[in-house]
Amino acid sequence: AQPLRLCPQAVHETILSNRFLIVRAKRLRCGREESRRFYREHAGRFFYQRLVEFMASGPMWAYILAHENAVTLWRSLMGPTKVFRARNSVPDSIRGAYGLTDTRNTTHGSDSPASASREIAFFFPEFNEQLWYQQEEPRLRCGQVYYNAEERVHCVFGDEEAELT
Repeated sequence: AQPLRLCPQAVHETILSNRFLIVRAKRLRCGREESRRFYREHAGRFFYQRLVEFMASGPMWAYILAHENAVTLWRSLMGPTKVFRARNSVPDSIRGAYGLTDTRNTTHGSDSPASASREIAFFFPEFNEQLWYQQEEPRLRCGQVYYNAEERVHCVFGDEEAELT
């Protein structure tokens, strides 16, 4: 496994090289209580406390990604949850390359569109998914997009003028 300090940039590069659009990106830190809320569906399971502690252990990046079949593709790029399996069966996956243990496996990915909506609302409460689908998503599909490296997100052409006024 690579040192963890390389991991955020490597994950970001994986996102870009696989032609995901980064709709929103946010560097944040979750406390234990937020981490418990995020993983509440796993409360009572043997690994729950380790998940909570890892999530609360330091800063992380949260992303909203867009791509055809985004959930399936992202889960494939992450690789298996179990790091040993990822290293042996898909060593070039994110977890195969950077995961440490099954609960410190580098990355999380929603398991369904419904989970994605719930998790987007958790990390990006200001994001209006329905409005995004109505206004931005059609323009993204048409290719009216550019990557803003400073903000670490893809933007729709024309939005920069609106922000200036």
